Amino acid sequence: MTTIRAMRSALRRLVTVAQDSDEIVEAAPPVPMRELFRRFWPYTRGRRKWLIVIFLMIVIGPVVDTAEIWLFKIVIDDMLVPRNLQLFLPIALAFVGLTLFSGVIGFIDGVVSTWVSEQFLLTLRFDVFRHVQNLSLGFFERRKLGDILTRVTGDVEAVETFLLSGVANALSHVVQLGLFLGVLFYLSWELTLLALVIAPLFWFTARGFSGLIKAVSRERRRRSGSISATAEETLGNIALVQAYNRQGWEQERFQRESLGRYRATMASTRIGALFGPIVDVIELVGALVVMGLGTWELTQGRLTLGGLMVFLTLLSRLYTPIRGMSQLSNTFYAASASAERIAELLDQRPQVAEVAHPCPLRRTEGSVEFDGVHFRYPETTRSALTDVSFKVAPGETVALVGTSGAGKSTIAKLLLRFYDPDQGAVRLDGHDLRDLGLTDLRDHVSVLLQETLVLHGTVRENIAFGRPGATEQEIVAAARAADAHDFVTGLPEGYDTVVGQRGRLLSGGQRQRLAIARAMIRDAPVLILDEPTTGLDAESGQRILQPLRLLMSGRTTILISHNLLSVRDATQIVFLEHGRVAGLGTHDQLLATSPGYARLQLLHGPPDDVPTIEEFTS
Repeated sequence: MTTIRAMRSALRRLVTVAQDSDEIVEAAPPVPMRELFRRFWPYTRGRRKWLIVIFLMIVIGPVVDTAEIWLFKIVIDDMLVPRNLQLFLPIALAFVGLTLFSGVIGFIDGVVSTWVSEQFLLTLRFDVFRHVQNLSLGFFERRKLGDILTRVTGDVEAVETFLLSGVANALSHVVQLGLFLGVLFYLSWELTLLALVIAPLFWFTARGFSGLIKAVSRERRRRSGSISATAEETLGNIALVQAYNRQGWEQERFQRESLGRYRATMASTRIGALFGPIVDVIELVGALVVMGLGTWELTQGRLTLGGLMVFLTLLSRLYTPIRGMSQLSNTFYAASASAERIAELLDQRPQVAEVAHPCPLRRTEGSVEFDGVHFRYPETTRSALTDVSFKVAPGETVALVGTSGAGKSTIAKLLLRFYDPDQGAVRLDGHDLRDLGLTDLRDHVSVLLQETLVLHGTVRENIAFGRPGATEQEIVAAARAADAHDFVTGLPEGYDTVVGQRGRLLSGGQRQRLAIARAMIRDAPVLILDEPTTGLDAESGQRILQPLRLLMSGRTTILISHNLLSVRDATQIVFLEHGRVAGLGTHDQLLATSPGYARLQLLHGPPDDVPTIEEFTS
């Protein structure tokens, strides 16, 4: 008994894979297969009539195969045994005709099946990508980008296998099974019943392996997402990794996830390698029993030689769909692991929801108001903003200052409606942002971030990103206003020069001027500047002052800075401490009334190279 338990335990270890407690990417919650079919079946809409064509091909194909096999009986019983060679020509023509017809059916089936599958993938992949793009910023701040990419690519393809290819194969197996059984019963119902005795063994074997297959497949897909997430994070920050000599540590992380996928793949391979021989033995036993009884039937004159040969041929073909259906259940379970990951992704809902009938927002004046705003980031316990209130009149410049973590960037995220406040309201021209459409709102706001974001594309494409459809004259005018035209025309291909991933082929000042041109061509009434000169040397910082002045002119500007010296001439300054408004007023007023602001002022001193708001706007 102890030996049996030990063998059972060893077999279980052979076909399972251990789960790590430290998971970079969590597994998707399990979903019943019926629910997955119901979830993804609507994506076949518009192509279901072609599914009928595929079904006809599935039916016709086995009929042609059965006819070809039946011709062998005629060859043996009616031509070879009686030596009637007159039948050779019609039988040969029949073989040629069936072969050509089978080729046509195969061509139609292959082309139509591939077209339907690719159309399904095209629709689903686009829908998943569109859905992900519309999720709120908080989703991307919590998830690994590499895992999201794996779901949009590899997992989507597995859904097609789960819903279309797998179902088509299942129907094909059912049709073959029905036709072959019909002919077998016609030839010898006794032998057919004997052959079917072992059919349940296929089912029980597949059922025993299906749970293991699904568990291992879910782990493989999770590990694939972890590998992509690790690679994307490491390569996306390669400068940091190399600067701190962390290549070894990152390699260990990548190796750990790769090793996890390797173990899951090997477990899956061992399951398949074990499943195959078991099915082969079941099939062989059934064939030997039927062959023995069939030979006895032949000696008794109850079955012709051609009939026995056709029976054995059809029997081998009969076990193929039975075996295929048992293996198909494992394929379904494996593909369902990917379908669960896509379903989980599609179940995500934006934290920022649009109202059914948003208030139309035409050209605004640019009045901004924060009214008693409270906000805490999801899955955190500390409030990012507490009872924040201030107003910005059209055309004014308000500066948000404070130490890191004071809530400055959070205010910008709320104004762009990346998040909604937990309490209070953010208003634009008196409209609560929650009553506006997201597209409408963001069309009226331009952003210049501390981390200058430049796309991998041409200079022209990066500028026009601010306003799709901009003319060449508008693009050049924006570049001139941003003091970017001269350096752009000096590039190898001018405005057609590809700037590289994240604009790495440009200097920091050039990227910033490109971002200013993008904001200028957008021509929005509200402007958010997040540390616009941070990271630039003195010369580059001074050079963008004139473009910034033009960009801010006539616009409501919210300038985010931790440096008081660069904002002391703002219309008003909002001094933040720990997410609260600790002071509100001009520079001189805050020096007199806010001890925290005065203390922060002493920390900076009066360096001459720090640009002020007056220099921006004068």
